[in-house]
Amino acid sequence: MRKDEVVPNLENWLVMLNAYSQQGKLEDAERVLEAMQEVGFCAHVVAYNTMLTGYGKASKMDAAQRLFTRMQWSLELDPDETTYRSMIEGWGRADNYECTMRYYKELKRLGYKPNSSNLFTLIKLEAKYGDDEGAVGILNDMVDCGCQYSSIIGTLLHVYERAGKVHKVPHLLKGSFYQHVLVNQSSCSTLVMAYVKHRLVEDAIKVLSDKKWQDPRYEDNLYHLLICSCKEAGSLEDAVKIYSRMPKSDHNPNMHIVCTMIDIYSVLGLFKDAEMLYLKLKSSGIALDMIAFSIVVRMYVKAGSLKDACAVLDAIEKRPDIVPDKFLLCDVLRIYQRCNMVDKLADLYYKISKNRVDWDQELYNCVLNCCAQALPVDELSRLFDEMVQRGFVPSTITFNVMLDVFGKAKLFKKVWRLYCMAKKQGLVDVITYNTIIAAYGKNKDFENMSSTVQKMVFDGFSVSLEAYNSMLDAYGKDGQMETFRSVLQKMRDSNCASDHYTYNTMINIYGEQGWINEVASVLTELKQCGLRPDLCSYNTLIKAYGIAGMVEEAVGLIKEMRKNGIEPDKKTYTNLITALRRNDKFLEAVKWSLWMKQMKL
Repeated sequence: MRKDEVVPNLENWLVMLNAYSQQGKLEDAERVLEAMQEVGFCAHVVAYNTMLTGYGKASKMDAAQRLFTRMQWSLELDPDETTYRSMIEGWGRADNYECTMRYYKELKRLGYKPNSSNLFTLIKLEAKYGDDEGAVGILNDMVDCGCQYSSIIGTLLHVYERAGKVHKVPHLLKGSFYQHVLVNQSSCSTLVMAYVKHRLVEDAIKVLSDKKWQDPRYEDNLYHLLICSCKEAGSLEDAVKIYSRMPKSDHNPNMHIVCTMIDIYSVLGLFKDAEMLYLKLKSSGIALDMIAFSIVVRMYVKAGSLKDACAVLDAIEKRPDIVPDKFLLCDVLRIYQRCNMVDKLADLYYKISKNRVDWDQELYNCVLNCCAQALPVDELSRLFDEMVQRGFVPSTITFNVMLDVFGKAKLFKKVWRLYCMAKKQGLVDVITYNTIIAAYGKNKDFENMSSTVQKMVFDGFSVSLEAYNSMLDAYGKDGQMETFRSVLQKMRDSNCASDHYTYNTMINIYGEQGWINEVASVLTELKQCGLRPDLCSYNTLIKAYGIAGMVEEAVGLIKEMRKNGIEPDKKTYTNLITALRRNDKFLEAVKWSLWMKQMKL
């Protein structure tokens, strides 16, 4: 302006002053203020208020205080409403509660009104410094200034959440504020959600029991939201408390709330409560959707009630409108696998295989893992190759399952190819080696079995108990007793503890050899290790005693089994009958055969 020889007027000066203050260029703003005085403009309250605002934003409250004092005493300039508002904001930003309150009280004494920003600043400081009495006063001032109740409550919750003192809010919201909450759905929802978030469940329940608005659908949605928020926060006991205190209708339960509670009860291990909710929901006649069925199925699986889970799956099959998603499909496959329902697995596989375009990596892995015993080897091989061609990565479990399938089918070229692929991708684990060793052992391929054990050790794995058991079984059944003993000694030297399978293998091998003394030694060792013979042990012993001609001892084992709480199975009686026949006890063998028929074994 000077270059153009244009003389600034008051408005121009104020614009420049405001621009510098807003930008935080306070030294330039101070020079502008001095220049205004030099060219003859008398002290103007707007100019000083602009400077005070600039000082406040820059947290230079010492300079602001000096300027305020100068206004009053040197310039004889009366501060106006904006002056006090600026000082309140400045001291509030500087976190000086005492000075902020002093200017606020002076503002009110002079009959001025605070703006919404002043009130927010004050309530924030009172929340931080715990001045509950002052907070109540500010809340009333907010009402006097025309602020809406919903806005006030929202502000109150915001500042007390930031201060970490939401527990004080119930003591502040009294009188007209609390009455507003009880009649306004939005404010009521906001408040109880904040209470539940900060685990003030009793306060939330009190508000909900006191409320005066009536909207059943909205109320159901609100309760569902509260329960879900507790679930997401891991506060499951709070969710149970809210559900137990909410109004309910046995004839028309809210499916979404009930299903959420079934899931929560399942996580807490309260399966009877979960099942009771499901049965009530079922008896109400409400048609469950896919998500509800999924929750119920998982509840029964967690409870170990696979029979009940299968009953739910049967109900799903009768509902053509229910299209299982990937997650429910995986649950169904796992249940059928655990129940050994190979026909169901095969039927489901061919049903969902009509279109595999939408299959992802997780579903491929699940199908291969669960259907390994239900599908032909060629079909499993095609499915695995398709998975890899589509760019999906088989999991370690999938690799191990396919190794087991190919091993049992004696497809050892595929076993080697699969092993190399898994190793290249870093997906080989100890089970991988156990599976391959077992496959070679059952095929009496001792050279490859031994080399796989060496690879196992070379790759940093200790020879596992399962690997030792496979070698013992393979060498023992082939009659290589020296090697059998050598493996057993290596196992003991490596401090690898034996399990039931190890002892049963030893009993079986020694029994086949007719080495009854060694069998007795194994039994003694078994008991010394704190183990007791299991069903397989007894079945193997009966067979061994039969080979050794110890028929009475074999028959006596049946009595011992029952005494120890082990119920004989079909194999027990078959082994006993074989032992009797081997030793020309044909009449006794016939008696036991008739017993089996009576027992429907």
